[in-house]
Amino acid sequence: MKRNAIFATLIATALLAGCNQSSNKESGEGGGDKLVIGATMLSMQNEFIVNVSDAMEAKAREMGVELITVDAERSALKQVEQVESFIGQGVDAIIMNPCEVEASSPAVKLAMDAKIPIINVNSETSAKPTAFVGSDDTESARIAMKYIAEKLGGKGNVLMMHGFMGQAAQIRRDNGAKEILKANPGLKLLAEQTGEWDRAKGMSLTENWIQSYGDKINAIFAQNDEMGMGAVKALEAAGLKGKVLVVSVDAIPDALQAVRKGTLDATVFQNAKEQGGKAIETAVKAAKKEAFEKEVLIPFQLVDKGNVERFLK
Repeated sequence: MKRNAIFATLIATALLAGCNQSSNKESGEGGGDKLVIGATMLSMQNEFIVNVSDAMEAKAREMGVELITVDAERSALKQVEQVESFIGQGVDAIIMNPCEVEASSPAVKLAMDAKIPIINVNSETSAKPTAFVGSDDTESARIAMKYIAEKLGGKGNVLMMHGFMGQAAQIRRDNGAKEILKANPGLKLLAEQTGEWDRAKGMSLTENWIQSYGDKINAIFAQNDEMGMGAVKALEAAGLKGKVLVVSVDAIPDALQAVRKGTLDATVFQNAKEQGGKAIETAVKAAKKEAFEKEVLIPFQLVDKGNVERFLK
């Protein structure tokens, strides 16, 4: 009888320890039981995305959260597989920087079906996630194209360099730019093509446009700074930079230095630090079943030579 009583006590103690471990994991407390967040990023070859990822890492450290970050390498299929892997690992929450609006959407459904919160950061999917943290990409293009319209006096020939086709930022920036072009009939869109968010491809595309249009080009709107910097390099090599406006989006360090030097006319500041930090904060709140905002929108700001010093600090 005494042996049975001891055995029962041991079982009860083990069960209680198990419950305590489970409770600690849910609350994010305890040494080895802190919250685990899986993050899949569009491309770690893109400087802005790296900045968002760095901000996420910093906020995770600050909050005592374990962050596992993987690179989707611009493949929506790979991204869906990465989310499946996170689900299999039993992470507490997932942050996704979507590759594509439609093709990355199955990842959202998989996470929701597994009852794991999934937060989209910086870009969107057609499937509705637990929450979205980012900025209104339509507005970034409006800001950029309004600047071009103002500097050209409402008349001139414009070229537009698209990001990765099918991604939310590309679609929304296209819509925003064309909204302003429609309101300024004196501006003509000579050509538009994708540079896939890539500096080298942006440079090559601009070289082709210079061959096709030469001195007819008055302005280039690049949907991100990487492509904008590529456009600047091609125009400088052709001796045309002083004659062609170049405006882009993101305000990465290279672009800010180029605005300071006057080689890039303007960029639109997108706050990577805020997006990354808020994504982690939202994911933690969702994992802990605390109240959180389902949409966190961080405003864009125009950066030109007049205010660039403020952004370089």
